[in-house]
Amino acid sequence: MTSGPYNYSYIFKYIIIGDMGVVAGQKIKLQIWDTAGQERFRAVTRSYYRGAAGALMVYDITRRSTYNHLSSWLTDTRNLTNPSTVIFLIGNKSDLDAQRDVTYEEAKQFADENGLMFVEASAKTGQNVEEAFLETAKKIYQSIQDGRLDLNAAESGVQHKPASPGRPLAAPPASRDNCAC
Repeated sequence: MTSGPYNYSYIFKYIIIGDMGVVAGQKIKLQIWDTAGQERFRAVTRSYYRGAAGALMVYDITRRSTYNHLSSWLTDTRNLTNPSTVIFLIGNKSDLDAQRDVTYEEAKQFADENGLMFVEASAKTGQNVEEAFLETAKKIYQSIQDGRLDLNAAESGVQHKPASPGRPLAAPPASRDNCAC
């Protein structure tokens, strides 16, 4: 078991994009960069895409305009990340089903047509939030195991745990049996 500041095997960089509003026995640390969906910062946030292993693309199920912008977010993601980046589409605010403006079926179809993982979730209640992060991490980890993700490439979005520097063995404590102190 590892200890100290490196008690994980990998770091996966995730980005969370969209309009405003443990895996296979390995410990994995997630580095999450939230762009906050601020359009005025969009040019700056493009740099966040580089080196992302996972992208959580979020829209609000009660605001069709956020859904309508998904194609633009997806284009940016595909153009600015590596081809192995795992993209997970998340319909947020599933707790507000009565105010729904985007059907589950149409979002699921968009996800399927674009090869995305998909779930509806609620940041308010926590429903399916952990699932989105875990399923993305599992898929990234599987890409590592299958050799589809090159850990030596800076743009992979994955850092392998640094090797522990060799520590010299400490000298055993001096015996006090023959000590004249």
